[in-house]
Amino acid sequence: MRQALIIAGFGGQGVVKAGVLLANAAMLENKYCTHFPSYGAEMRGGTTNCSVIISQDEIASPIINQPDTIIVMNAPSLIKFEPRLKSGGLIIYNSSLISNPPSRTDVDILPVPANEIAEKLGATRYANMVIIGAYIGKIKVVQIGSIKDSLPMVFPKFNAETVSTNSMAMEEGRKFAEKYTKSK
Repeated sequence: MRQALIIAGFGGQGVVKAGVLLANAAMLENKYCTHFPSYGAEMRGGTTNCSVIISQDEIASPIINQPDTIIVMNAPSLIKFEPRLKSGGLIIYNSSLISNPPSRTDVDILPVPANEIAEKLGATRYANMVIIGAYIGKIKVVQIGSIKDSLPMVFPKFNAETVSTNSMAMEEGRKFAEKYTKSK
């Protein structure tokens, strides 16, 4: 399986860290991966995205022209990346912050109320983990256990409670995606 993914949002939403987490999980599973971040000029609040490729085979380039999946955390990212998604691909979007759903009819769409789910766990800062859990629940490109094992490596300053909450956020996202997919 080869999965080319773009994760996009604004600075401070944990978009790049989510990509690093996926890439690290892929490495734990002895898969090939790339992670290619892109930042806007602002430190927080500006645009940010990252490209992640996970594959069983070697990867020639980290550049993604037509991703298999896009994960978008805000409306400007949806507007920017929706046209690039390949036909038959997957859009996962944060329905808590994006009021106008994707317009494409040739792709699979998974609306995730990431901020609402994260808020129930104590803070909206966990929305990126909710959305990554939903992605893993839908695509299964890596095991959720590998993602959880990557948390202390990617976030070494986190305490055990924070790692635990991030794990719960991913689990809630995974459950949401699996339940949503079964109901369709």
